[in-house]
Amino acid sequence: MGLGTQSPLSLLPKDRTPDHLPIPGMAVLTAAQDVANLIRYPHRTPNTGPSHHLRTYRVAIFAALPLALSLVLFWIITHGQASLVLAWDILPQSYLFLLVLFFVVPVQRVSRTGRYWFLSTLKRVSIGGIAEAQDGKFGDILLADVLTSYAKVLGDLFVSGCMFFASKYSSTAKPDRGCGGAYMVPIIISIPSIIRLRQCLIEFSRVRNGNKQLGGSISSGWGGQHLANAFKYSSAFPVIILSALQRGYDPSKIGMSETGLFRLWLLFVFLNSFYSFYWDVAKDWDLTLFSSAEERNDTDHPWGLRKHRHFHHENIYYAAIIIDLMLRCTWSLKLSPHLDHWNDLEGTIFVMEILEVARRWMWIFFRVETEWVRGNRGPVPEDIVLGEYNDRTRD
Repeated sequence: MGLGTQSPLSLLPKDRTPDHLPIPGMAVLTAAQDVANLIRYPHRTPNTGPSHHLRTYRVAIFAALPLALSLVLFWIITHGQASLVLAWDILPQSYLFLLVLFFVVPVQRVSRTGRYWFLSTLKRVSIGGIAEAQDGKFGDILLADVLTSYAKVLGDLFVSGCMFFASKYSSTAKPDRGCGGAYMVPIIISIPSIIRLRQCLIEFSRVRNGNKQLGGSISSGWGGQHLANAFKYSSAFPVIILSALQRGYDPSKIGMSETGLFRLWLLFVFLNSFYSFYWDVAKDWDLTLFSSAEERNDTDHPWGLRKHRHFHHENIYYAAIIIDLMLRCTWSLKLSPHLDHWNDLEGTIFVMEILEVARRWMWIFFRVETEWVRGNRGPVPEDIVLGEYNDRTRD
């Protein structure tokens, strides 16, 4: 996340900064945007050594090397034999231990400051906390949103750990998602959404308190956008609950047919998927696709986009919109218990998890680009991140 420390555009006069840059690829986003400053990453004194993005790559390599070694060793030892695969489940679990250890060991040369800053942010975010705008709120939002994409992964990690410590299981056997109780996995899957829900409510409370301190003025908005964002995350809970009910379906307790329960689940899946897609496009990326016809067709920008953009080719934005819609709908099935009836179950779930991680990776590029545009061109009305901070800096 900490990628680059100096924006070349900062060398240009404010009135000469281009609306967009002639850059075809997303990878160069960090060359023109001070991501470290956007997330309020601590500045280095003196500012020597590798840049933030090189340090990030180095940390990623150090974290991935034990995984690669563990996989190779596992394949060499087991030779694909089922009995050995079940017997050597300690190897995959040992990597999880090494990964945790990697983030806490006090080794200065492996970005100790960055690792500890990440753990500090994760600690605050894990209980639904969120920093003030000037203290790194944008970084908290990014991390919490990333956790929502890892909801199913967290549930699977719990299942794997539960099976490892249970004497009758092997963690490399076919996953028993009932391990630990029928409702433990749904509860764990819901935690990231609970975190973001609490953050949205905190933001709403801050806006209300700020308005009271200003004598009831609502010039900066009444906080409705935070409530609408909170509704987006709360819309995942009916999907999770209905999924759990379908897994342990008992008509005598539920009072609804299995078909009716599935249709109700499907209704909430569509609600969560399309509302989240709308929010990605209209709120997180500030595109005009869902705005009024006048704003959407404005000749100052390509149809459905916005005037100020970092990426030169509008097709990049259109491709992102289409991919986000497709993967939003596909990934909604991650919460469904009847994935168990799919052919090649574990392979299907793994592919879906990879696709969601890829979607979130893409989303972050455009979310950071939007935040940079807001910072250089001014936030949209009632902006989630920059609105209150910009008001304070003008006082």
